Amino acid sequence: MTRRLGYWLAGLCALALAGDAAAAQLADNLQYVPLNNSPFPYAGKIPASGEAFLDVNENRRRGHTAPRGGVRWEDQTYSDRHVLLYLPKGFDIERPAVMVVYLHGNLAILRRDVAGRQQVPRQVAQSGLNAVLVAPQFAVDANDSSAGKFWEPGVFARFLAEAGEHLARLYGGERSRGVFAAMPVVLVAYSGGYNPAAYVLATGGAESRLRGVILLDALYGETDKFAEWIVRRRGAFFFSAYSRSSRAENLVLQRMLGERQIKLGRRLGPPLVSGSVTFLATDPDIEHKDFVNRAWVADPLRAVLARIPGYPRGPSARPARPGKR
Repeated sequence: MTRRLGYWLAGLCALALAGDAAAAQLADNLQYVPLNNSPFPYAGKIPASGEAFLDVNENRRRGHTAPRGGVRWEDQTYSDRHVLLYLPKGFDIERPAVMVVYLHGNLAILRRDVAGRQQVPRQVAQSGLNAVLVAPQFAVDANDSSAGKFWEPGVFARFLAEAGEHLARLYGGERSRGVFAAMPVVLVAYSGGYNPAAYVLATGGAESRLRGVILLDALYGETDKFAEWIVRRRGAFFFSAYSRSSRAENLVLQRMLGERQIKLGRRLGPPLVSGSVTFLATDPDIEHKDFVNRAWVADPLRAVLARIPGYPRGPSARPARPGKR
């Protein structure tokens, strides 16, 4: 009994050490970097209304009247320039690669929610895709889907260029700069990420780089912008999985596309080929707040990314070497 207990404790220690090592490896390749072309701060207008985004000024403190009520202050909610950048172990610049750009939803903070609760970097790493991850901070921990500077034409393209420069430094090697500058992009939006995603597709200025769009319970408006992009951009894939929460707008988009004779798929089957348009209705009882972690499968983002063909992270890939030039 004592010996079995010793083996059990030794096993727990081994698991703990393995977890610490994995966390250390993740930390080595993950950075939070402030960018000039981040969505916020933003002092422009709201496209839908033409009104100033920062419409409150009290004692020189600027704020935004939130759609769901109350004032959210610029210094607390709309001033964080940080972007999560992540290179999975084994990422290889010599192989075909993609940049996954993740647009988080409401009530999110990059470190706490995108990296921690939703485990987005881990899901990207475990997908087997030869990909890097870029995730900008939007409104900090707020019920707000505002796109900020991503509302402005061409800003998303400049954001990608700036993120690519930092990824090249993180990866190391002068040659990587050109690769990151031209890397194809897969756009992923969850929940309130629908708003910046819609404007990225409509006026982001990076259409030639977009290889696909993934919506995870993330269609709550701007449906015409998604429809126009799908019709216009036949060489990229579109995938939307939804629960009861975003069912209504997903059905609207399906009807719009059907009227334009766009062929629709109803299940996630490998692979997600260029030109495919897929809608996946999940169990209506799935919790929207857990959708990135648990939906029709565990780790749904990993499951979808794993079905993108042409970018395998092969066994021969050398590990990323942060900071080495």
